[in-house]
Amino acid sequence: MEIKRDRYLNRLIAKKNNGLIKVITGIRRSGKSYLLFELYYKYLLSIGITENHIIRIPLDDIEFEKYCDAYKLYEYIKSRISDLTQQYYVFIDEAQYAITKEEMRNPDVPIRLYGVLNSLLRKNNVDVYIT
Repeated sequence: MEIKRDRYLNRLIAKKNNGLIKVITGIRRSGKSYLLFELYYKYLLSIGITENHIIRIPLDDIEFEKYCDAYKLYEYIKSRISDLTQQYYVFIDEAQYAITKEEMRNPDVPIRLYGVLNSLLRKNNVDVYIT
């Protein structure tokens, strides 16, 4: 059974390709990942975006654990963007996993994930969504 979240889905659709990072917030287990990885993903496919132009990275999945290192995350995303003339959509789920304990504890240590997100923001052909 698919739960409709038209209000939230329409908000994402309205913000598509606006040059900003879309941050989906909410309490735990409220459907943020479902909204992004299922509903919005299906919407993008329905309007003709090809699957290889949607980069989905669930950082809480053991297969993607190595990308909890912000630099490895950035290199992985860069490696998936093969055509600079085409639009890509990057979904990062559980983005907080890419922030180290040292970065959280020490205000003098820069949070590298911010650098990754800022670098992606500068790319005109990348639209970023995080939970």
